[in-house]
Amino acid sequence: MTLFRVDASILPGSSASSELADLVEAQWSAARPGDPVVRRHLGTDPLPSDAWASATTAGFVPEPDRTPAQRQALDLAAGLASELAEADAVLLAVPLYNYGVAQNFKSWIDLVITGAGAGVPVLKGKPTVLATVRGGGYGPGTPKEGWDHSTPYLRRILADLWEADLTVVERELTLVGVNPALDGLRDLAADVHAEARRAAHEAGRSLAALPLAA
Repeated sequence: MTLFRVDASILPGSSASSELADLVEAQWSAARPGDPVVRRHLGTDPLPSDAWASATTAGFVPEPDRTPAQRQALDLAAGLASELAEADAVLLAVPLYNYGVAQNFKSWIDLVITGAGAGVPVLKGKPTVLATVRGGGYGPGTPKEGWDHSTPYLRRILADLWEADLTVVERELTLVGVNPALDGLRDLAADVHAEARRAAHEAGRSLAALPLAA
C-alpha cells in the first residue's frame, strides 16, 4: 500500500504543517513498515507557474498544432493526476498564506483537475488527511473570523469535488512566539498545539488501520 504525501510550506525547516504531517506519517510507517511513502514537496520543488495555463489552452488547440510547452504541461497534469490515482492513501500538509490557499498548492490542484478531468472524483472514497495550519486565530468572535479562505476551499475540493474520505487536522496560532503582538496568547497556543498533535497522532493511527483495497 502506498501513502502519497504533498507538502506546500515554503519554510520546510520550520514548517508547522509538516510537523503535523510528520506525526501522521510516523503512525502510518509504524503500522506499515514495508509500505512506501511517495512525496511531492511543492515548496522546495514548485510546479512551473505557467503550466496550468498551457495545459488548459492546449484543450482548445488541435493536437498537431499544440506547442511543446502545451504538450509538456498536459503530460505534467496527467502525471500529477496519476500520482493521486495510484496512491492508496493521501496526506496533505498545507499552510494558510495571506488568508488563502498557498499559491503552489492551488497550482497543483488546478493541474490535477486538468489532468483528471473537470468533475472527476479523483480521490473517491480514498482515505485522505489534510494537515493545515494558521498563524493567527480565526475562530468565532476573533477579529479575523471568516478570513480563512483556505480551509473551506480545500474541504470543497477534497471532499466534495474529489470525494475523498477526508480527515482534517488543524492548528492555529502558529505565530505565537514569533509575532510579539500575540505574546498574550502563549498558553492558549500551547494548548492548541498539543491538541493538534494529539489529533495528528489519532488521524495517523486511523489512516494506517484502514483496510485499504489492494
